Parts: sequence; C-alpha cells; structure tokens
Amino acid sequence: MSHTEIDLKTAARRALLGRCPCCGKGKLMRSYLKQVEICSACGESFGQIRADDAAPWLTIILVGHVFLPFAFMVNLDWMPTWAAMVSLSALFVGISLAILPRAKMLFIGVLWQTRAPGYKPVELVETI
Repeated sequence: MSHTEIDLKTAARRALLGRCPCCGKGKLMRSYLKQVEICSACGESFGQIRADDAAPWLTIILVGHVFLPFAFMVNLDWMPTWAAMVSLSALFVGISLAILPRAKMLFIGVLWQTRAPGYKPVELVETI
C-alpha cells in the first residue's frame, strides 16, 4: 500500500498504537524514542523521518496547558506543601514520560502519510 491509499486518521491511529502506519502490523518503535528503520511486516522505510522536535512540543502543550490547570483545582491542604509539590511533580513527570513516545509516533505517522518536509523518500536519501 502507498501513503495515498491510507487516510490520515488511519495512519495516525495506527501510529498512536505503536504500529506501522502503512500496514498496521509491524512495530513503529524499537525502543523508547527510537523508531525502526524499516517495518518488519511491509518493508516501509521510517528511518529517514525526522519528528524530533515535534514530540516534546506536543508533550509540553498537553502537560502544561491541559493537565497542569488541574493541579490548581486539587486541594492538598491536608498534606505538607513540600509533599504536595513532590507528588505533583512526580505525577507530571510520569504523564510527560507516557505522552512523549506516543507524540513522536503520532508525528511519524502524520509525516509519513502526508510526505511532509520531515519525510525524505528513500530515493532522495540514497542519492544525496
């Protein structure tokens, strides 16, 4: 299948699940933040896609603008201030660490499907 046969929503959903946006079968990541070079199921190339800065940006947007306001709504008067600060910090670090790889997978799927500037076709990579 080519990227034109798969719509953006399907590619993004497959990528968020950690699967190849092309076939939905192979793994997209080989470790926490390292993408695979080539899909083990369909052979689609992902090594040339660069989504390095987009994932932290989306993570900061989500954690800082969506989850952080909830911290101000929680009443933690029953515990010492230092304990509340440590527990909320640990919570937001955990949320950030959970969102970061999923954000990278999402952007890899979107860049693959749209052939956006972060994507370099294999033919161009080999000739450069």
